[in-house]
Amino acid sequence: MATPRTRRARNLRQSSGLAEDRVWSLLRAGRIDGCKFRRQHPIGPYCADFACDHLKLVIEIDGGVHTREDVALSDIERQQALEALGWTMLRFTNDQALSQPELITDAIRRHSASIG
Repeated sequence: MATPRTRRARNLRQSSGLAEDRVWSLLRAGRIDGCKFRRQHPIGPYCADFACDHLKLVIEIDGGVHTREDVALSDIERQQALEALGWTMLRFTNDQALSQPELITDAIRRHSASIG
């Protein structure tokens, strides 16, 4: 029987938007230098849009709702909590994910190079 966290992650995967789907097609199956990402990956009490355990890297794709003050504050708290667990978070907007996917690829490669 699936845990509530697992059910939530599964629901998020099934209800993802176009930008997340496009990013997933970029990240899946180790397409960026063999880095294995997971989609809607539970980390502590949170669910990361995309996470690579090996790089301790979270990729978040933010839609328009993330410009709301309450959501932005929640995002900051969430990011600080994940960073306290040793993760690095990179955030991109839906527009960036759709029109400039190379920003994501380049950022992942820079992060990977920075950790050796």
